[in-house]
Amino acid sequence: MRYLLCAMIMIVLVGCSDQEQKSSEENNNASENTAQKVNGVDREDAEILATKLKVPWQINIINDTVYYLSGRSGEIMSIKEDSVQKQSVNLNEPVVAKTEGGLLGFVVIGNQSDPQEAILYHTYEEDGRLLNRVVKVRKQNSEWQESGVLIEGIPGGPIHNGGRLEIGPDDKLYITTGDAGDKDQAQDLNTLGGKILRLNIDGSIPSDNPFGDSPIYSYGHRNPQGLGWTSEGKMYSSEHGSRAHDEINEIVPGGNYGWPIIQGDEEQTGMIRPLFHSGETTWAPSGLAISGEKIYVALLAGKQIRVFDLTKGTDEKWKDGFGRMRDVKIVDGSLYAVTNNTDGRGNPSEEDDQLIRFSLEE
Repeated sequence: MRYLLCAMIMIVLVGCSDQEQKSSEENNNASENTAQKVNGVDREDAEILATKLKVPWQINIINDTVYYLSGRSGEIMSIKEDSVQKQSVNLNEPVVAKTEGGLLGFVVIGNQSDPQEAILYHTYEEDGRLLNRVVKVRKQNSEWQESGVLIEGIPGGPIHNGGRLEIGPDDKLYITTGDAGDKDQAQDLNTLGGKILRLNIDGSIPSDNPFGDSPIYSYGHRNPQGLGWTSEGKMYSSEHGSRAHDEINEIVPGGNYGWPIIQGDEEQTGMIRPLFHSGETTWAPSGLAISGEKIYVALLAGKQIRVFDLTKGTDEKWKDGFGRMRDVKIVDGSLYAVTNNTDGRGNPSEEDDQLIRFSLEE
């Protein structure tokens, strides 16, 4: 009987040991699976470069390893080796971050390994009105100081502030502006609202602009927020439509893109229809990047990155699972993106907002 009891105890102990080992293995596997998932998306497909960012708006990439992001609340975020440094901005007109306004576009000038000069777009208040301006800034230690005004008095408001800045292949500065909630501005060439503007880097007006001594490059826009060029120099923009009919447009000098007279498939003599539009659904497209004949666009309401094929004339979802997407940038076979779940319209997790890198598979 004593031997039988000992044998039974040994069986129980071995069983417990096996069960503990199995449980430990399951826990380890669960931990590994959790580590491979972010908002339901495999980490193998998405490398998280930074988390807990505050409403990042535009991405700048320096030597594939350093990232400068504008933050809509009025700061610049420098990211290097998993470290996020918040850099203050000292401007002659304080940043007013209300709903869709704030510190929006931010682009580093030149190929700087240690950026010292940049251009930014921000909302400000004057005589009780919200406006937008574009200024040069220089970095002094960890603060960016305003060093010159390029253009100001751009119509602003709680909605439709545009805000994208890009330096084109012609070394000119391109600026998107929204209609600021006043749709009639888009067709008025005497106001800067609802336009794409083009300036020299010093703020002067290029001699080959389409409307003479005017910064206006194209008009009839509602709220364009993305700009990009193909390797052949063709220019494209993404634009928020009215409730639906969000657009992807090929931009030509002097072009009239129809808002508020036409949208979607509607036609009018002298007005340019979009290459793609969302129909009765809403994308809320923001930043875009181009690789070959494909345009990758960050969608806010659409909560995805969508790819538009210029050769095939098709569009489809490319990546999702991270919530609201604000900007994308393509460098050396990788696509970088930032989320905007903390912008007041999303459902942020503890890790939001995030800077993410995807492998770009053509």
